[in-house]
Amino acid sequence: MALDVIDIRSFYAGPLGRVTRDILSEHIRRRWNKTQSLAVLGLGYATPYLDSFIGEAERVISVMPARQGVVNWPTDRPSATVLASSDALPFPNASIDRVLVIHGLETQDNPQDMLSELWRILTPGGQLMIVTPNRRGLWARVDKTPFGHGQPFSRRQLTDLLREALFSPSHWSEALHFPPFKGSMLSKTAIAWEKLGGALALPFAGVHVVEATKLLYRPILVSATQRERARLSPILVPAASPRLDESPL
Repeated sequence: MALDVIDIRSFYAGPLGRVTRDILSEHIRRRWNKTQSLAVLGLGYATPYLDSFIGEAERVISVMPARQGVVNWPTDRPSATVLASSDALPFPNASIDRVLVIHGLETQDNPQDMLSELWRILTPGGQLMIVTPNRRGLWARVDKTPFGHGQPFSRRQLTDLLREALFSPSHWSEALHFPPFKGSMLSKTAIAWEKLGGALALPFAGVHVVEATKLLYRPILVSATQRERARLSPILVPAASPRLDESPL
């Protein structure tokens, strides 16, 4: 079930939400640090992470799912927010260079439909980044944050989803190693938790951050049985046709 947009906005207005935004923004910008002349789209509730692209990317657009609701963004300039269904986006084919999905995939009834729609609007070789709850992490078990709602994923599940939708995962990382509890002390030590968790590659982080590239073809897998049949099948070589002016013997 999709979260209400007001609840998500309230989370990011608090201390825990601000620390979460800062840590995830660093992961995102570490990968997408040059977006000049590119069209960047955020799907779900991505506005806390889209601010840094304004003034750099050619276009920055926020799409909020119809079931979630919408808020105006940005507040200091003409609105760049669209309310739309995640599997029917109002954009032409191959019109977007980068898509960031956060608070979006885990609340979909059919994630494959959303990924197929994102494949359609991405340019050839375009990149998709998904931030989604880790099923092994504590954040997926605490419903006081937006990451505690919807369907969390394992790395294998995400890989299978992406490949079925013709995306090739190109980079993986995990974030939010600190527990999702409120408190000023936790907020002050969150960066230290994050550095320690990243250095030790701990498997119980709160979210996956996966980057994937749009593929233009579907690989055809040949089973061992098919290869054996092809090896044993006779190869028929057509014989030359007799010339019409030749007389029969």
